[in-house]
Amino acid sequence: MKTREEALAYGLSFPGTYQDAPFHDQNWQLVRFKENKKAFLWTYELDGQICLNVKADPQWRDFWRDAYKSVIPGYHQNKEHWSTIILDGSIPEQDIKRMIAESYELISDSPTKRIYEAVKQIPYGHVATYGQVAAMAGNPKMSRAVGNALHKNPDPDNIPCYRVVNSKGELADAFVFGGVNVQAKLLANEGVEVHENKVDLKRFGIEL
Repeated sequence: MKTREEALAYGLSFPGTYQDAPFHDQNWQLVRFKENKKAFLWTYELDGQICLNVKADPQWRDFWRDAYKSVIPGYHQNKEHWSTIILDGSIPEQDIKRMIAESYELISDSPTKRIYEAVKQIPYGHVATYGQVAAMAGNPKMSRAVGNALHKNPDPDNIPCYRVVNSKGELADAFVFGGVNVQAKLLANEGVEVHENKVDLKRFGIEL
């Protein structure tokens, strides 16, 4: 990877991204994450070379800077959290892509994303409460946020929100899944027994 165009194209290949030029200066072309509008890839020309600024995980920041002379503390940004990649041909493309991907993961992390990832961890044939999902997502106090996120589930086929029940084991209101008994039927297909719109958490609930 040696050109700005290649870097931008790779940045835009990630879900929910868009290109921006916020400084009325075409030299600065950014790629942002739509959900929070944060930039994870900055591209610009400096001293005749194309440079990329990417957010750096502290666990990897020093590794990349030690591995390549062309990875340096972030130009014009917080040098503890951002690195500059100079596209001088000395860094393998796979490692440039890995650094961009790491930046994307850091920027795109959000409570909603963590909630969806937590729901994916609920095993087949089991249920979890909103509070348990909140805890799995990193904040036991955001049970309400769990409910809001699941109401807007963007990928029901891969995010099994029907496995989430309230603290008493009760199922959600019918409208959530598009009809009466839909959640119960989905659970029954996995062997989870539902009696009077309620699941026995001692039998089918997960343990954290």
